[in-house]
Amino acid sequence: MKAILALEDGKVFYGSSFGAEGEIDGEVVFNTSMTGYQEVLTDPSYKGQIVAMTYPLIGNYGINNEDFESKEIQVEGFIIKELCRYPSNYKSRKSLDDYFKNAGKIGIEGIDTRALTKHIRVAGAMNGFISTSDLDEKRCIQKAKDAQGLIGRDLVKKVTCNAPYEWDPENKAKKEYQVVALDMGIKYNILRILSSLGCHVTVVPAKTMANKILSYKPDGLFLSNGPGDPAGIPYTAETVKKLLGKVPVFGICMGHHVLGMALGGKTYKLKFGHRGANHPVRDLQNNTIAITTQNHGFCVDINTLKKDEVILTHINLNDQTLEGLEHKKYPAFSVQYHPEASPGPHDARYLFHKFIAMMKKKRGQ
Repeated sequence: MKAILALEDGKVFYGSSFGAEGEIDGEVVFNTSMTGYQEVLTDPSYKGQIVAMTYPLIGNYGINNEDFESKEIQVEGFIIKELCRYPSNYKSRKSLDDYFKNAGKIGIEGIDTRALTKHIRVAGAMNGFISTSDLDEKRCIQKAKDAQGLIGRDLVKKVTCNAPYEWDPENKAKKEYQVVALDMGIKYNILRILSSLGCHVTVVPAKTMANKILSYKPDGLFLSNGPGDPAGIPYTAETVKKLLGKVPVFGICMGHHVLGMALGGKTYKLKFGHRGANHPVRDLQNNTIAITTQNHGFCVDINTLKKDEVILTHINLNDQTLEGLEHKKYPAFSVQYHPEASPGPHDARYLFHKFIAMMKKKRGQ
């Protein structure tokens, strides 16, 4: 079925739909990963966004039961050059097309994703509108213009858990450390890694108060990734501010933003963000380079952090934006990128061990 992608600046692309039929809007962004579309689709950090994959053929290895990062598709829509309708992989259980149909999600193929990506790089990420029913260009452009943007918007409330739960509860007795994870859209692979390193993880909703978190008697607090504008969730920074110095803190992506805000920093929106599995980051403490997985459209402003309290630990080599920080006094650190990868390289896995070491030190071990 014929489909249209209209951007709010008037740019229009035509293609063919796959998955469900209908209309959807969201911020159009691009991801440069060559593989890992299943993890991208189910990453809660993409809530509110329509994702375009720059790799030309998507769906080659189908959808399996092992690589989900949440319980459902999180992207609003999906843009690809060519859909593989006959996947080949021993783990595959269904095609990407069937996965989208079953989920009621809309995808569009046949788009010149190279031209779309180049346009976004120049003009910046912007709202878009996909439709299989209304193909009138003027109406679709107006619907893109009318779409709600991400600035100031709390999307975390759409992806956080409704009530606390335990990850891997049957092995609780075998775990050495008690970790509370503040769920702003947490990825499953983060939980898998923490569990594999001896952590019993209790996941709590994003609005959980500081005293409630302390009631779990945690050895450490983990701040998860998540979607939207960090400035739209000031309540999380207030919670973390009350916990600094009382428990070791480790944040990833949105968790990095939240820790930065708790330390007095401000955030801003990047022109088109960082999304992919090949972003180089310099570790300023040991002068090494890691190739990292990234997915963010906002950044902590380096110039708003108090240099006498905060150490800048990592810098993005592509644009020199902040990728990591650590408090000089309290056991608290965070990174902008995703050390859990999924998909992507494992260069930064050591950061989980750093968190374990902080908890071990807190215990006096």
